Amino acid sequence: MDGILRCSRYAFGPNRLHYCGPDQNSQLYANIKERAVDPDLMRILSQFETMYPYLVHIAHANHIKDPLDERVVEAYWVGNTLLERVNKQLFYEHLVDGLALKKKLGRSFALVEEKIGQGAVPHHSFHVLDIWRRTGHVDREHTLESMDDCLVSSGVVESVEGPFITVARVPLRYEERKLLLGAPESRRYARRLESDYEIEQLKKGDIVSIHWGVICERISPRQAAQLRKYTLQHIHLANLTL
Repeated sequence: MDGILRCSRYAFGPNRLHYCGPDQNSQLYANIKERAVDPDLMRILSQFETMYPYLVHIAHANHIKDPLDERVVEAYWVGNTLLERVNKQLFYEHLVDGLALKKKLGRSFALVEEKIGQGAVPHHSFHVLDIWRRTGHVDREHTLESMDDCLVSSGVVESVEGPFITVARVPLRYEERKLLLGAPESRRYARRLESDYEIEQLKKGDIVSIHWGVICERISPRQAAQLRKYTLQHIHLANLTL
């Protein structure tokens, strides 16, 4: 799938809720529906103030010209080997200069800085779990519920009934003062991207990724394993400072 359209699917959920990106959700939806890649769509994605700088950073670290290259998009949202090639000093500079987190977080930025040396990589789960203050349009600390929704999670399709899809989804949990991934739980989703061909073709047993209540795409077992790997990695780092 084209990296631009793939990124649009993941960006759609928080943009629909006015959490991230410009107020152009109808245009974003129309592009996804028509599978239309054009300069307007690229401009919309470039205005996501947290996501796009991460994509630029991953692309630069891997000598990839296009931040919306499919490999870069997959690295940020799902996870792949591009993340392992990011220099730790440059990652630090990205957080300080690219995202201005030192200014936004103040003294508590020191805790984030330590996690770079402890194994953090520029995966979406790092920003959700280890930067506890939301940095989009909503400036407040995350709750367990908002972190669970904001994390890209995976699940197995259990049933498809018209506009609804039931998925056994892996949730984020907080037990004994620690974050962890819980056992899969059945959850029903409306087809937010119902006109998208791939979402229309989902069937029982497929593995899907989910972001802010929106089923984004069908993923392979290997991709699901990568997503779990990087999510657990950043859960571990988050638990060091809870």
